[in-house]
Amino acid sequence: MTKIIIAVDSFKGSGTSEEIANYIETGLQQGNSQFEIEKVAIADGGEGTVSVVTDATHREVYSKPVKNPFGEAVEAHWGLLDPQTAIIEVAQADGITLIDGRLDVMRASSYGVGQQMLQAIDQGAKTIYVGLGGSASNDAGLGMLQALGARFLDENAHLLEGVPTNLDQISTIDTIQLERNLVGVQIIGLSDVTNPLTGKQGASYIFGPQKGANEQQVVELDEMIEKFADQVAHENHANEAGAGAAGGIGFALLAFCHSKIESGIQTVMKLIGLPDKLLTADVVITGEGKIDGQSLGGKVPIGVAQLAKQHQLPVIAITGSAGDEYQGAYQHGIDLVIPSVSRPMTVETAIQQTQKLVTQAGRNAAQVIELIENK
Repeated sequence: MTKIIIAVDSFKGSGTSEEIANYIETGLQQGNSQFEIEKVAIADGGEGTVSVVTDATHREVYSKPVKNPFGEAVEAHWGLLDPQTAIIEVAQADGITLIDGRLDVMRASSYGVGQQMLQAIDQGAKTIYVGLGGSASNDAGLGMLQALGARFLDENAHLLEGVPTNLDQISTIDTIQLERNLVGVQIIGLSDVTNPLTGKQGASYIFGPQKGANEQQVVELDEMIEKFADQVAHENHANEAGAGAAGGIGFALLAFCHSKIESGIQTVMKLIGLPDKLLTADVVITGEGKIDGQSLGGKVPIGVAQLAKQHQLPVIAITGSAGDEYQGAYQHGIDLVIPSVSRPMTVETAIQQTQKLVTQAGRNAAQVIELIENK
């Protein structure tokens, strides 16, 4: 009997990791009811990371109020993996999905992320994993740092709110209380991107537009954030891989919280025990909403594929669509990409038909697997 592991990321706006895996399973069973199928929900540090890890490890989840990007109250979830290890995700407090399309990149703050970290510390956490993905803010982590106890003052010693518009007014940075709050705490950022903080590949230029920044605002944000980074230039954290993650929260963790940044997908796979699950697999199916050149930098499909290849397993990627440079995935462990959209249609139509389309893609994958078996 062929055993298939399904480990797919969520299709943003279309379905969670669990839902997409269920659709694929249905399609596979339509093709061959004798397949043994194991579904493994997975994430790479973005939206859904907390639920994926806590569900897989059967750990406790906390839900407490924090501020969303515009300072409004929202319930945010985080998990405790053991008495001293917590996992949070930026998307829970600073998520772009929390603001109902009200994009305002010059005002959005990461304050709620810092609140979550303090909640975990109050609960006894000494190690905190922070999933860096899905943020609405581009504030270089200013809001998060303020919530953790940092104080930002202008040249007249007036206290500044931790929002992007104040980045270039900061004259003095007081981190005494922040450092007290983080004594004995190790913070590990989980990122699916390797972008630096500033420049053409930085947070503002690459991710700012999807958060509502126009061309002028992109330039302004990049300049203000560069000035802010220069004030803490005792180490060159701005150019480290992942410093630009989550609108610069990656940089704030590195520069102010003595943190390190790890590959989100690699760490999540370890936390949920995926390497052990692959020991008994024959085929692996992975995927995400869109596979393209950006996927090669550390997204779920590539991480899963590279792990599967350590066990010489064939890998099929089922995606919503295949974008520019998706063929690069074939050099990173994926053997076949099956887009679920097989005919021209609008994005809205594709989202409405996600279940039908992904199920059919699963059915197509079953045909391929039978070819592999009969080879």
